[in-house]
Amino acid sequence: MSIATMTPADGVAWLTGASSGIGKATALELARRGWTVCITARRLEELEALAGEATGMPGRLVAHAGDVTDEAGMAALVETIERIHGPIALAFFNAGVAPYTRAGALDVEAFRQALAVNVLGAANGLAPVLARMGARKKGQVAVNASVAGYRGLPKAAAYGASKAAAIHLCEALKFDCDNLGITMQVVNPGFIDTPLTRKNDFPMPFLMSMDDAARRVVDGFERGRFEIIFPRRLAFILKVMRLLPYAWYFPLVARQTGWNKRET
Repeated sequence: MSIATMTPADGVAWLTGASSGIGKATALELARRGWTVCITARRLEELEALAGEATGMPGRLVAHAGDVTDEAGMAALVETIERIHGPIALAFFNAGVAPYTRAGALDVEAFRQALAVNVLGAANGLAPVLARMGARKKGQVAVNASVAGYRGLPKAAAYGASKAAAIHLCEALKFDCDNLGITMQVVNPGFIDTPLTRKNDFPMPFLMSMDDAARRVVDGFERGRFEIIFPRRLAFILKVMRLLPYAWYFPLVARQTGWNKRET
């Protein structure tokens, strides 16, 4: 089956979690490439400030505040965007949180928050968008997951579980999307220099800038392959590690992260 990727001529782009990090950088990169991008986050003032940064670019950013955990609100927002700006041709469900938790003080709220935003938040946007794209028999959607969803990592019980679920969500939906003429993609970044990762207290190999990450994301949209993954060196290592038996995997990760020397 041929891969159909969308262009600005097909409609507008919609991007959640746009006020900072990869979302902000990707919105600007899409505008540089001529897209009208409807940007969404909870705080309208931050979105409007970001929209101003796109002044003079071939495309533009348009602020539409919204909370991805609000199912009815997301459906209403999709209707508003399409009524005002035209069909959503490309949707990137990027909104995410990265709570960390450890076994000695397992924080159930961290799991609730991670799943509500990283998984259900994506589903709340996917449902109305896929219904409209399916009726049109064209469109392109992507969900921001993470290489942390490949296997269990220290401190990432809540975050990694939500990202593993996001990957699974995209894999499962791809079968129906293929039949509906919709290009389904998953974005699996490694360590990116964002406000979320700057609080990490462990090594972050192959750390990449937000602008470089955004270029990789949008290049991936244009290629249309299912998985958009970067940086490739880290991704290759983690893909190989997925194949290791547990007897090798746990000691290796503990040693490489220094977790075998940490106190609980």
